[in-house]
Amino acid sequence: METQELCGILEAILYVAGEPVNAEALAHALNLTRTELEPAIETLRESCLLDRRGIRLNRHGGDIQLSINPEYAKYVEMFLQPVKKQSLSQAVLETLSIIAYRQPVTKSDIEAVRGVKCDYSVQLLLARGLIEERGRRETLGRPILYGTTDKFLRHFGLEGLGDLPEEPAKQQTRSEGELET
Repeated sequence: METQELCGILEAILYVAGEPVNAEALAHALNLTRTELEPAIETLRESCLLDRRGIRLNRHGGDIQLSINPEYAKYVEMFLQPVKKQSLSQAVLETLSIIAYRQPVTKSDIEAVRGVKCDYSVQLLLARGLIEERGRRETLGRPILYGTTDKFLRHFGLEGLGDLPEEPAKQQTRSEGELET
């Protein structure tokens, strides 16, 4: 096997591994000796440096690993930050608030309050880990019941559901009652 091909194989394995790989174990898996693998490791390391690629090959004792080139770290960080800061849309927040105040609820319960379909919002909230399935309602079709998660509480800085502000509908009813007296 030529060095260039071995470099490609090495890069693919290290990319998929995502963590340090023991060079001796890697050589064994490729039916090579460590001495036969060493030139490919060095060629890949030098290639990454000379070509100013986005990755680097690092050595830690007998282990090797791919990592990002430190020169490009700020760009990777800029790319990843908006994902973390991505906010929830008004529709998703409305769906989440209905679930938080009325849990456990089904999609049809949410749709009855909002007046529109909520499939996308529920799927997004599930994917973000803010809500979870809490079982099934014992009615026809056995619809899924949804409730909030601990991640929801952490995200909004709440210790428990009792820390939620009073429901707006209840606040309004109480205010109207106070005006009558």
